[in-house]
Amino acid sequence: MDLIESFSVDHTAIVPGIFVSRKDQVGDGVVTTYDIRLKRPNREPVVDVAAMHSLEHVIATYLRNDPAWKDQIVYWGPMGCLTGFYLIMKGERAPEQIYDLVLSAFRQVAEVTEVPGATAVNCGHYQMHNLAMAKWYAAEFASYLEEHANDPAIFVYPKSKRLITDKGEHFYDS
Repeated sequence: MDLIESFSVDHTAIVPGIFVSRKDQVGDGVVTTYDIRLKRPNREPVVDVAAMHSLEHVIATYLRNDPAWKDQIVYWGPMGCLTGFYLIMKGERAPEQIYDLVLSAFRQVAEVTEVPGATAVNCGHYQMHNLAMAKWYAAEFASYLEEHANDPAIFVYPKSKRLITDKGEHFYDS
């Protein structure tokens, strides 16, 4: 079985940031999946599950209501490893082109007084939310983005090298 593209990213070197994870042809257009990475994988604690859930609700609602971007948003959801989110958008844009959108989404979390859709009717686990912690993580990430806005490392994936032996075996060298 082939290793998927996102597993070829060097997770020992990735820093928080905004990265293009993949681009897919869909019909006549392209959709781009972005890795919105809040935490350094395997090097710092992951985002608290309840806070991650709250960030998912709050930011998904914000993105799908932003007048300038809502028609471009396909999906916003958490990574299974709890170190970040995936944002899927119509079209092709460099990470730098969505920097302001991502920053504003995380900055607006501070303004929220309740988690949208956090009811038994609207959510599969409505009691698992922590808005206070979500605000803390959002502020931490937004500050990080602002402090590193001119650092190309927050926009470019560190790729691992694929080594192929004479027998055709694949190895990854980080």
